[in-house]
Amino acid sequence: MTGGAGYIGSHTVRALHEAGVPVVVVDSLELGRADAVGPVDLVVGDIADGAVIRQVCEDYQVGAVVHFAAYKNVGESMTDPGKYLRNNLTGTINLLEALTAAGVDEIVFSSSCSVYGTPAIVPVDETAAIAPESVYAQTKATMETLLDWYCRTKGVRSVSLRYFNAAGASADAVIGEDWTYSMNLVPVAIRSLLIGEPAELTVFGDDYPTPDGTCVRDYIHVDDLAAAHLRALSYLAAGGVTTAVNVGTGTGSSVREVLAAIEAVAGRPVPHRIGPRREGDPVSTFADPRRARELLGWEATRDLAEVVGSAYRWHLAQVNEPE
Repeated sequence: MTGGAGYIGSHTVRALHEAGVPVVVVDSLELGRADAVGPVDLVVGDIADGAVIRQVCEDYQVGAVVHFAAYKNVGESMTDPGKYLRNNLTGTINLLEALTAAGVDEIVFSSSCSVYGTPAIVPVDETAAIAPESVYAQTKATMETLLDWYCRTKGVRSVSLRYFNAAGASADAVIGEDWTYSMNLVPVAIRSLLIGEPAELTVFGDDYPTPDGTCVRDYIHVDDLAAAHLRALSYLAAGGVTTAVNVGTGTGSSVREVLAAIEAVAGRPVPHRIGPRREGDPVSTFADPRRARELLGWEATRDLAEVVGSAYRWHLAQVNEPE
């Protein structure tokens, strides 16, 4: 598993380990935490280093790969596109070359609903037009295309899981989303509420054509998302063909609704202000999850209250942790 020391990766590592699936993690630890991978083996390395990848495949007799390692900040991708193109595209191409050389031909790819941009119809299904609105989203869309070509030319079969907005933390509050690095709404809002950094959360625009003027997203619990990876691996192991699948709840929540959910569990308001729109942000996008249910036998089991509640409890535990 590449990027297995990161947020979604670590929850998926845990899910696989608990299911009895042998796992090895390759992570540069640039944005991940070694302790987040738990009792599984961790190889510190870069996905672009073919020698490392080939050695790991040989040493661990790797049969399938879950590929998380990527930069994912939409705003940063618009100001530093080269960083995203080098890592998310070139790095992944190097990874694929090393995997095919090692005979590994099953890949679950961490894609994104951002490949749809602002879809013409919501909920959005997998037949919708691919219309990325940020460099980050473009890297995900391009990698899906490249995986299709690796399927045609090298026999690599893949499932591109088009995540909607992952949030939340493990039920036991052992692992969660490190707000040191994250720019996602839920951890940033909770950080502002708990420790006043930032003193005020910036809501990027309240003049969108949505019911309350703020952007609408589909927030999926990270443990539900982790479970989807197990189903995707089983699908490939059973001979499944290359495909892309939405992974979301099917329910859209606005920024204001998310803030209200956080305030409900915390019992106090999230300090925030309204700022200008942010370049690269789609207006409204939430999933039609039928294909995931029909093809993978997967569906989300937790709602927004559970997502936000688990995140708040985890962050509160980190703040209250003794020095």
